[in-house]
Amino acid sequence: GEDAATFDLNSQKISSWLYFTAILGVVLSVLDLVWIDPATGFGKAFVDGVEGISSSHEVVMLILIFIFAAFHSGMASIRDAGEELIGERAFRVLFAGISLPLVVSTVVYFINHRYDGTQLWQVQSVPGIHQLVWVSSFISFLFLYPSTFNLLEVAAVDKPKMHLWETGIMRITRHPQMVGQVIWCLAHTLWVGNSVVLAASVGLIAHHLFGVWNGDRRLATRYGAAFEAVKSRTSIVPFAAILDGRQKLPEDYYREFIRLPYLTIIGLTVGAYFAHPLMQEASFRLHW
Repeated sequence: GEDAATFDLNSQKISSWLYFTAILGVVLSVLDLVWIDPATGFGKAFVDGVEGISSSHEVVMLILIFIFAAFHSGMASIRDAGEELIGERAFRVLFAGISLPLVVSTVVYFINHRYDGTQLWQVQSVPGIHQLVWVSSFISFLFLYPSTFNLLEVAAVDKPKMHLWETGIMRITRHPQMVGQVIWCLAHTLWVGNSVVLAASVGLIAHHLFGVWNGDRRLATRYGAAFEAVKSRTSIVPFAAILDGRQKLPEDYYREFIRLPYLTIIGLTVGAYFAHPLMQEASFRLHW
């Protein structure tokens, strides 16, 4: 397996990061123009169309997640054929061009309607619950985003590759995104205690459980025996491979976490917490 979250400053090119910044700016501008802006975008029409299927916020939430999951997992499943047909970079651009608008619609709808369902329980005033939810959410992001270690590949600045990570968070679980999503969903469902959030959590967890099977299938197809070797040393359930002795931790394993990508995730997670009011205000303005 590959060493995850490595970042060698000496091997970085300023031109690549300038290109990445430019691409990010262009993508966000196009996303705003084509999808988000009420005057020019199709985002509201898309959400309105889904809302026309059902008056239930829970059903609409699940449909939005299903549409995103179908395109996201579907395109991931045909990645090899797609890259062979149009090239790695072109396929990554197409993948992002479809996934980003759909995930924005789903997130905005969730933010705007998270309190619109049936209240199932109310524990926000219980001492310690806020701290529990905060810590759980913080931990969830450490699992959620190590799958995007190589930002230059995500933006197709560098040639996108399918990696076989094995160190760092992968020693705990080879499917950190699924584990992080489950933790995040449980924490937010506990905090909000609402049927809309419960529906969103069920949909998101189901999508990521499918992703576990699909991800292993794709890696087995791509890497064969090499993946089977990594699979034998790792686990889906967190810490299972460590506890049963299949995963041998090096003495300095903690150093695998003291790396720039993990530190960046920590900074972004703290920033996202304090930016909650801004995200909510931006979502409310869209009236999706």
